[in-house]
Amino acid sequence: MTGWDDRARGCAVRLVKILSWLVGLLVALALLGIVVAWVWARPDAVGDFLENAAVPQGAAAGDLIAVEPYSLDVPDGAEAWRIIYVTTREHGDLAPASAVVMTPVDAIGPLPMVSWAHGTTGVVAGCAPSVFAPFANVPGVPKLLDAGWAYVATDYVGLGTEGGHAYLVGRESAQGVLDAVRAAVDMDAVDLLPETVVWGHSQGGGVALWAGLIAPDYAPEITVAGVAGLAPASDLPALVETARSGLFGKIVSSYLMASYSQTYPEIDRSAYVGGLAGVLASDIAGRCVGGRETLFSVAETMLLPAGGIFQSDPKEGALGARLADNVPLGAYAMPVLVAQGDEDDLVLEPVQAGFVAQLCADGQDVDYLTFAGRDHVSLVAPDSPLIGPLMDWTAARFAGSPAEGCAFND
Repeated sequence: MTGWDDRARGCAVRLVKILSWLVGLLVALALLGIVVAWVWARPDAVGDFLENAAVPQGAAAGDLIAVEPYSLDVPDGAEAWRIIYVTTREHGDLAPASAVVMTPVDAIGPLPMVSWAHGTTGVVAGCAPSVFAPFANVPGVPKLLDAGWAYVATDYVGLGTEGGHAYLVGRESAQGVLDAVRAAVDMDAVDLLPETVVWGHSQGGGVALWAGLIAPDYAPEITVAGVAGLAPASDLPALVETARSGLFGKIVSSYLMASYSQTYPEIDRSAYVGGLAGVLASDIAGRCVGGRETLFSVAETMLLPAGGIFQSDPKEGALGARLADNVPLGAYAMPVLVAQGDEDDLVLEPVQAGFVAQLCADGQDVDYLTFAGRDHVSLVAPDSPLIGPLMDWTAARFAGSPAEGCAFND
């Protein structure tokens, strides 16, 4: 039996070696797959037009630098261009930014503009809407064109162009909105009025509100006839607190920490985010929302603590102070519209109502519209009941009709 036992042991050893090799191969393939997925889940290159953007010597905020024809997802009956222009960053330095300008074909100018401030897409250059999804979550684009209005939509500085995006830093992005209007007025291809109504959603809703606050001082030559915040990121301390444990809230928190720790030197990232959560948050901040890479970010949120990325209260200390600084409260020189879905689980309706109540207490003219059954994204969907009132309100602003004080639709 000794020979048989030896042969059996030899077969067993070979089998173990084969199985070990197969397991090793499977592990290697799995790791390779993860690496390939990680690389695949990075933003696309932005192209030479944006990569080569720079501020010319002697330029000023609002100057038009370059123009190129633009066709990505442009609807029938419209023509569009992408522009590079000069804007001002949070601490006063000039930087290039990009925007899409669109008008109805054969429109007879001069045309007023709807300025669009987009929602969250990311904080790195490849997350610019003009690179991959220029009209995502823009309500009523066909109606806007049918009304004979022009459309200008900034990517925000740091999206499309280099330098990093100051996410949820209201003044900087608002300056980008207003400078895009200034630059569009200087285009030779279209005849545009220095008159605009600013629309914005989510992050961009807060930006739209900030544009209204700073316009009289920052860009007095532009007539901002009204600002409309659609589910705006208004009360930032409350938003961060209520959203931090949600799937999208974890992504937003990752963007926020990448942005604020870069923009505000007094904020020590390690005081708020550390360990594995810090590593994952940094990786999430290198990807966009809305593209294929979103799936990888969602997967990484599953590895984060249930309560989110923060190891200390984000409403406290330097971070809390800067969140409070970026709440768009103040004196508006134009009417304001705020729209909100009552099933929004990112920007909660009671939080929004509290923000609007503060504006009203301060004497601001505000129309507050709430929509039953609408969440953060469906509020701006193509079938949203918001579109009709938004169009009517915008037409009234361009017509110079007076606002009616504080009005609640419920």
